[in-house]
Amino acid sequence: CSPIPLAHYLKALGILRLVAEQADPAAAGCWQRDVFTLHSRLDRYALLNFFLNDYRPTPILAPWNGGSGFYFQEEKLKEKDPLTGKRKKTGRRTQPTEATRVIDALATTTDPRFCQYRAAILLTREVLAGRELEEAPKGAAKDELLIELRNRWPDAAVQWLDCVLVLTSDRNKSHSPTGLVPAYTPMLGSGANDGNADFSSNFMQRLIEVLLNRTNLETGLSQRWLKVSLFGENHPQSRIEALAGQFEPGFAGGPNSVSGFKGRFSVNPWDFVFLIEGTLFFAAAVVKGHQTPGQSGLAYPFSVRAAGVGYPSAGAADELADKSSTEELWMPLWSRAANKAELLTVLSEGRAQIGSAAAQTGVDFARAICANGTDRGFDEFVRYGLLIRRGDSTSATPLGRFRVKRNACADLLSDADRWLDNFRRIAGPANDQVPAVITRAVNQLENRIIDLCQDGTPQRLQAVLVALGQAERALARSFAWTTGRNDKPPRQKIAPLAGLSDRWLRDADDGSIEFRLAAALASVNGIYRDTEGRPTPLPLRCHLEPVVLRAAQDPRWFDWDDQPSNDVVWHEGDLVNVLNAIFGRRLLSARQAGHSVLPDTAVCFAPLADVVAFLEGQTDDGRLADLLWGLSLVDWSRARSSALQSDFLEGARHEQSQSVPDPTPEATPPAIYSLLRLAFPRHVECSDFPEIPIVAAIHQHAAHGNGSAASRLAARRLRASDLPPALETVCVKGVAARRAAAALLFPLSRADFARLRELVLKPRTVSV
Repeated sequence: CSPIPLAHYLKALGILRLVAEQADPAAAGCWQRDVFTLHSRLDRYALLNFFLNDYRPTPILAPWNGGSGFYFQEEKLKEKDPLTGKRKKTGRRTQPTEATRVIDALATTTDPRFCQYRAAILLTREVLAGRELEEAPKGAAKDELLIELRNRWPDAAVQWLDCVLVLTSDRNKSHSPTGLVPAYTPMLGSGANDGNADFSSNFMQRLIEVLLNRTNLETGLSQRWLKVSLFGENHPQSRIEALAGQFEPGFAGGPNSVSGFKGRFSVNPWDFVFLIEGTLFFAAAVVKGHQTPGQSGLAYPFSVRAAGVGYPSAGAADELADKSSTEELWMPLWSRAANKAELLTVLSEGRAQIGSAAAQTGVDFARAICANGTDRGFDEFVRYGLLIRRGDSTSATPLGRFRVKRNACADLLSDADRWLDNFRRIAGPANDQVPAVITRAVNQLENRIIDLCQDGTPQRLQAVLVALGQAERALARSFAWTTGRNDKPPRQKIAPLAGLSDRWLRDADDGSIEFRLAAALASVNGIYRDTEGRPTPLPLRCHLEPVVLRAAQDPRWFDWDDQPSNDVVWHEGDLVNVLNAIFGRRLLSARQAGHSVLPDTAVCFAPLADVVAFLEGQTDDGRLADLLWGLSLVDWSRARSSALQSDFLEGARHEQSQSVPDPTPEATPPAIYSLLRLAFPRHVECSDFPEIPIVAAIHQHAAHGNGSAASRLAARRLRASDLPPALETVCVKGVAARRAAAALLFPLSRADFARLRELVLKPRTVSV
């Protein structure tokens, strides 16, 4: 038995349950190298003998279904209807079917192993006769039948019923006199059927083939099927033409299912018997999990709302009822032998939590696995999606495997838990008015979270950070929808994301130039003045999207600006143009606020070697832009500058030593940048530097590609401030000038700014 497909996983549980209940109470089982190992006093021969001669099947019945075998078909005449071309119906239900013949065979068998089964069938017929049901009931009649069956069936049959459904109270469905209505479990479809295939009738047919069919027993065919099922032996006649339902979609038939053009559905009869018996491991869990708070619909062990992410064919439509069961299953694997009682305990609880909250979706479950939010003892989980494929048929499709291990990087997602829940709730696939750009952002974000839960590397955490930034970017682009202004009635808006801890900076740092430059830009802040002349902080994020700080005492609290200002200059396209627009806007705001120099500060400084790489076009500007959006979500007010800057400088030195074979210790910045940058000092960079008034024209010339005019003006400004440069004009134009202008936005450390002074300014002569 292997954990994939679901049929084999359930088969393993069924074998363990039956052996423990009927042959060896001390039996235990575990998964080793993707194979289920049974620990029992029964040897190979004894195990075969038990199932062939002593196994007592659980009464598996579903009289609420039309294909259960309890209802005859409507009799038809040989005469055909001239309009439809079909045989006319008489209105009398007297025509037997394959399913009814199976029920008759089990009801009349004298085999003592079917004693419980026979009693359950006779009692069920009595209940149906008392209700005068000649066809499968619907609505209130069906609900009342289920309630009566649960009250009257023997314990063995009730155990199966608990695996199929639970009776819940629902004030919105008042048609039941008792106030109870059934809620069906996801593993067994809509009441133990998959489309028109009834699991109970299929189970009984397979039982007859392996235990009561004399030909199969005398020829040893049943034993060969059993050997293949238990021990994985190869045999050309190991399968018959029968449905396995949703549990083994690989043998459901259809085009391209085999080496030929079209395959037929098939199953090993013993496999199907064991897998249905295995579903009863989850029976008690259905009842106990009934009160799980916050769970929509039925609470079922290791079952959560489907998330259409994390697999190649994923799509938001897989979360809707017409594309899947809206739920997915996470089946646990364990390597230490556990007996039936131990498994019933952990499987009935089905615990999966993120902190104190129960996992709600597949993404939540993945997070719970790597945050010690599941029961101890499990080594791995196999994720199954109950997807509607092949017409209206459900397929239990394996969607991935997740090792149970602590993932510190995934813990950082707790910083955004509340925002993620709100974002997912409002922008999920259930809302058909969501803009396409938002839908893509949701899908991308959840895919990246799934990837992070499987491997907690800095690269994957950084991918989540970028996805968060892309989501924020999408919300800003769809501003009217995000704020809910156009909705009638107005709905709750999606607030901007903020407040990520500085651990994101350390743990998501992949040592790249783009990450360090983006962090330096995102940490830029300064005290300017608002429209009423009051001092107000202006973080660089305010140039990316229409946000405003609502509380000065809590700089993490961003909200959407109801009247977006001209400070928002971000546009999709060339990053150099965007950075130039931001720097130009900050120069204008500084002059309007009465500042003689830029009042900007920063938590992280851009290493000069990284700035040189940007100037020379050696950076990935698209990635730099994505990282800038993600890092702008960090709470920079609580980030510790000294520790972060030490890490960044060390990373820059390592990067340079790896990429530059030349023994030159540091890269030399271009003259055009060095000259222009000295004309725009910040107080934090040079407390001993004379005050240089802001001349916005210097930046404007360079931003338009005229490096010569910009350099002449910068040299004149420096000379007027008693800082004579060693050069007057730098003949640079085009892209090089524009990148130099954009690089003026990067904050520098005191040491790097002092190096620019040494490179550009004439040495002062001392008179004696």
